[in-house]
Amino acid sequence: MSGDKYLISDQNAPYFLTCTIIHWIDLFTRQVYRDIICESLNYCIDHKGLEVNAWVIMSNHIHLIVKAKEGFRISDILRDFKKHTSKKMQEAILTGPESRKEWLLDKFAFEAKRTGRAEFYKIWRDDNHAIDLSHIDVKGKVNYIHRNPVRASLVELPDHYLYSSAIDYAASASVSLVLIYKQRPLYLFKV
Repeated sequence: MSGDKYLISDQNAPYFLTCTIIHWIDLFTRQVYRDIICESLNYCIDHKGLEVNAWVIMSNHIHLIVKAKEGFRISDILRDFKKHTSKKMQEAILTGPESRKEWLLDKFAFEAKRTGRAEFYKIWRDDNHAIDLSHIDVKGKVNYIHRNPVRASLVELPDHYLYSSAIDYAASASVSLVLIYKQRPLYLFKV
């Protein structure tokens, strides 16, 4: 797919990413899976050179505005993030009280076999719909991310949604599930 406009070409540029569960399955309707995402993002921030400027977890996908610190590669971070979260979510499905266990495992196993891209279960789509933000209106992308839960009728105001960085941009920020990059080098504004 050379020439694909959604490929990551500059490993240290800021990107708007969309990571999606296969077949748009609503996996993140359960807190356990959302928490795995938050813990994994924080791990990548602390240990893998990831800078997160904005994020949201929706029912079947996540949006991120991220950048890799110098000496790190965003493609490597994403690969490791998806691999780790896949394993953790598989464990949670297999060992937890998941009412959709058989159905989920069947879908994820079928996709692994169909694509040959995972040994047992494939949870994430391969693409990340990466958009280089070097020359794009970042404020518009941040607003898009933060308004996703409002558009989905989950909350009335963006900063009322716990699984989003909109809380961090609100004047009354009290809870942060993911440690966003404090200097906000891409933008200096409140959404």
